[in-house]
Amino acid sequence: MTRSKALLTVTVAASLLALAACGKKEPPKKDPAAQARAVRVVRVEARPITGALTASGSLIPREEAAVAPEVTGYRVARVLVEEGAYVRAGQTLAQLDGALISAQVEQQKALAAQAAVQAEQAEREAARVKDLDGQGVLSDEALDQRRFQARAARATANAQAAAYRDATTRAGKLAVSAPVSGLVLERTVRPGDLSAGGGTPWFRIARDGQIELAAELTEDDLARVRPGQRATVTLPSGASAVGHVRLVSPQVNTQSKLGIVRILLPVRSDIRAGGYGRAQFDDAVGAGLSAPETAIRYDADGASVMTVDAANKVRRVAITTGARGGGMVALVKGPPAGTRIVQNAAAFLLDGDLVKPVEAAAAKPASKAR
Repeated sequence: MTRSKALLTVTVAASLLALAACGKKEPPKKDPAAQARAVRVVRVEARPITGALTASGSLIPREEAAVAPEVTGYRVARVLVEEGAYVRAGQTLAQLDGALISAQVEQQKALAAQAAVQAEQAEREAARVKDLDGQGVLSDEALDQRRFQARAARATANAQAAAYRDATTRAGKLAVSAPVSGLVLERTVRPGDLSAGGGTPWFRIARDGQIELAAELTEDDLARVRPGQRATVTLPSGASAVGHVRLVSPQVNTQSKLGIVRILLPVRSDIRAGGYGRAQFDDAVGAGLSAPETAIRYDADGASVMTVDAANKVRRVAITTGARGGGMVALVKGPPAGTRIVQNAAAFLLDGDLVKPVEAAAAKPASKAR
């Protein structure tokens, strides 16, 4: 009886297991499209690259005046201005010792007065024989001699008068004055120095204190710049100043193949001649196929973007980048216009990955501060 019960129990258990096996169903297969990762995509389009043009150069005076003495051989008595001073046109910068020339002026004045008296006397003597020609009172030779003496005396008087004016003019040049108003950039003269011609200028003045950036650009970039164009210049200190293009060079250096663009800057104490600056031409615009900077990835094989094909599969495409600006990068070489690319290059994606693309709004260049 016990054995029969045991056999019956085993038989029932086996039946139950068989029934359970018959009733078990296979789990449903997962849909790959449903499991695809959602990523934002943008299209490769022709967009403006704003602010992509930059150039660097030296800060120089817009117009520099060199001041040197006009008379030589005189000692410097006083120097009245220092570097960094702002001077007015006609203001005295240095004073020469006038002790020597004062005596010369007085002497020349006396000689001019003496010659004038002698000329007047000779002219009166010539006037007395004016109507005596052919009357036998005086010989023709004597008459001509008086007239020649009168003309010679007048010429001597004129020469002495000119010498007096010259001495007076030189005396007036003892005050070395500023030819223009502006900022004194350099002073090389000291009290006690002797004035000499052809030497180093005593003062260098930036007219009206105006400084500009002489930026160097290639011939192609020069074509994108025009007078009056706005540019933001960044100084080594990190400060910036907004200037405007004053002059675009009409020629290109034959060796460096670079041209000069002069950007006039506001008059500020932190903008110093001889310094360095970097300009960004805010409204210099180039157009062409471009992509957002965030869409470009860089690795050992170079720059690339991840494209999304019609089947929503990701493919890596190598690119060659060009100008940058406003958050956009020009694509010199890359996928054609209209191609969908992953907007965020930081997304971890591999060739062949299936994604769920979400079309992002058209990328726009970053707006410029005005």
